[in-house]
Amino acid sequence: MSDERTSLEVDTRSVDETISLGESLGRSFVGGLQIGLVGPLGAGKTHLVEGMAAGNAMGDPRAPGPVTSPTFTLLHEYAGRLRLYHADLYRLTDPDELIALGYDEWCTGDSVVVIEWADRFRSTLGDDVLWVELRPTGEARRSVIFEANGEPARDCLDRLKAALR
Repeated sequence: MSDERTSLEVDTRSVDETISLGESLGRSFVGGLQIGLVGPLGAGKTHLVEGMAAGNAMGDPRAPGPVTSPTFTLLHEYAGRLRLYHADLYRLTDPDELIALGYDEWCTGDSVVVIEWADRFRSTLGDDVLWVELRPTGEARRSVIFEANGEPARDCLDRLKAALR
C-alpha cells in the first residue's frame, strides 16, 4: 500500500485545471526524473504535458511553443529549466524499439523524460519512475493519481504537494 510520501490523488474539473496541475508539476521537476503517463485515449495526457512544459519553462525565454502529442514523431523536446523529453510509445511494440530511439541518452541529470503509454514498457523504465495515471470521471473531469518510486520521483512529488497547499 502507498504511503503519504509516495502517492497523491488530485481531481481536475476541466482541461484548464489539468493544464494548471501540469504547470505545478513542471515547476516541481528535479533532474533525472522519469514520468510514466497512463490512461486511455482522450484522458488528457497531452494536456498535462502541455502544463508541464509551461511550468518547466517559467521565466525561460526559450519557452516552448505549442505542445502536441508525439504519436507519429515519437519524441518532442522542449526547452526550459531542465530539458523536457516527451515521448509517445503508443505505436511501439517492443522494448528494443525504445532503446533504439535513444531512451538511455534522454535520462540525464539535467533532463526530465515524460512518456505516454509508459505502462506498456514498465520493465524497460526501471524502478525510479513517477507514475501518473489519468482516469476520466466525466466529460472534462479527471482523477490524476501520482505514485512515486525512487528518490527523484519522491522529491518531485514532495515539491508538487507543497505547491498545491
